Amino acid sequence: MASSQYLTAVRGILDHYEQTQMPAIEQAADLIVTALTNNGAVFCAEIGHSNQNDFLNRAGGMAAVQAFHFGFHLNDPVAECLKDRPQPEPIERDLETIDFAVRVSNLRAGDVLLLGSVSGKNRHPIELTLACQAKGVKVIGFTSLDYTANVQSQHPSGKKLCDVCDVVIDNGAPFGDAAVEIPGIDTRVCPVSGASMVVGGWLIWEKVMEKMAAAGNPPSVFMSINREGGQAYYDHSRAEYNKRGY
Repeated sequence: MASSQYLTAVRGILDHYEQTQMPAIEQAADLIVTALTNNGAVFCAEIGHSNQNDFLNRAGGMAAVQAFHFGFHLNDPVAECLKDRPQPEPIERDLETIDFAVRVSNLRAGDVLLLGSVSGKNRHPIELTLACQAKGVKVIGFTSLDYTANVQSQHPSGKKLCDVCDVVIDNGAPFGDAAVEIPGIDTRVCPVSGASMVVGGWLIWEKVMEKMAAAGNPPSVFMSINREGGQAYYDHSRAEYNKRGY
């Protein structure tokens, strides 16, 4: 049987979760259970390369998991010679947009937001975390601690994602993310963070569903609409979620 470096790398990620990350998974699940059973909501923002979409509206997943996404379009062109005019006060447009989005959003104190940055250095997830926490929202962050130890933060605070989240899930990806060496290619290939963050997320949702069911408050979950009775089950779950919030 032919071997695969990538399969070996992914197996290493699974071992990493089982051996080192289960306490953080438990903490994350507890935050979410507390939110959902106390009139709170749970959102997924960008977790890296759209991996968060694996948790949204999925068969076997919870109806309560909702997307957090925003955009802002400003149409204010000026002549090239005017673009570098000084502002009355320093303004970083991208960070201001994030703060505004959080302020006007449906996020409320006691809610939970999941987000991620493999390197942990990027401005947007760090700013989103800080803006959420200022509003009383708990943040669960997916990142690679190995990667983040080798980079400098791009956020004005100098902090990295692991410095600001309420719960940090170390996805176990190596520095640079790619994990496979192929002769004739001068850099590693085949990143593992995508597979890792999807696994990490489902570990959290599994624990949430276990805890809520054991407490007599099972969450609304979806069944595939492609099996017999699936559409009716889905519609009922959606209705229950809208009535109970979970």
